[in-house]
Amino acid sequence: MSDIIDISSVSQIHELIGLGGPSHPLVSFFHHKDLLSDDQLINRSFRLNLFDIMFKDSVEGSLGYGRNSYDFSEGSLVFIRPGQVIHFGDDHPSQSNESWSLIFHPDLIRRSPLARSIEDYGFFSYDVHEALHVSEKERDSLFGLIQKIRDEYERPIDAHSQKLIVNNIELFLDYCLRYYDRQFLTRTNLLKDQVGEFNDLLRSYFRSDRVQNLGLPTVKYLAEEMNMSPKYLSDLLKKETGMGAQEHIHSFVIDLAKTRLLGSAEPVSQIAYDLGFEYPQHFSKLFKNKTGHSPADYRRVQ
Repeated sequence: MSDIIDISSVSQIHELIGLGGPSHPLVSFFHHKDLLSDDQLINRSFRLNLFDIMFKDSVEGSLGYGRNSYDFSEGSLVFIRPGQVIHFGDDHPSQSNESWSLIFHPDLIRRSPLARSIEDYGFFSYDVHEALHVSEKERDSLFGLIQKIRDEYERPIDAHSQKLIVNNIELFLDYCLRYYDRQFLTRTNLLKDQVGEFNDLLRSYFRSDRVQNLGLPTVKYLAEEMNMSPKYLSDLLKKETGMGAQEHIHSFVIDLAKTRLLGSAEPVSQIAYDLGFEYPQHFSKLFKNKTGHSPADYRRVQ
């Protein structure tokens, strides 16, 4: 693998892709068709220490991000958080008139409420193949906010500039939350299948020797088995069932524990080990938190 190049500023991106100096040191928007050249991107990997919101519209080619590659065969939004590695292969996406990127440095939002709430926008932790697909009307609404951001950073900076830029970015992200909710809702049948697959994986895990060898299943492990990011898996489960992935795992384990506690005289510590807990006290704490009883009390009151 080639060396990873760190990108830590807006001006560094502008220099790399031949755009000249940015109008604002912490935020920039550009259409991909305006790039001077993309030859320097081919077969190279970059660690982007910025937030990047990328829209790709009906183009061909792929972009590697995280564990997966996305082919951009339809218009979509990808959200990249700081510290992520992007790889452009030989078949990296060609540019279209409608493709664009909005990038901003974490320092832009550092002193704003958005700095505290940015983690609420879980799609920054999704894999690239879990992109947001938007309708033409949704795309136009989002681009209207992009224009407001651009208008603000291209005018002379005053006491209101940064607040207005950040507020419009936050509003942009709020709309994306709404559109992701719509995307989950319109894929109800697919979500039901994925919930079923998740539950099948859990059952299979506990019927195998993996629980003895690996311990409790993690969200990361199950997400990888389903070719998803942990955050996307948790969000889709929550949309469909009201519980995130970790809650599902805990609920499943507690149900198994109840059956073992009432159906045998095994010591609580042995049940804990058999269910993948390294320390029995961790099992007892989780069990009491979920049921209101310690494992031993649960046996007595049932």
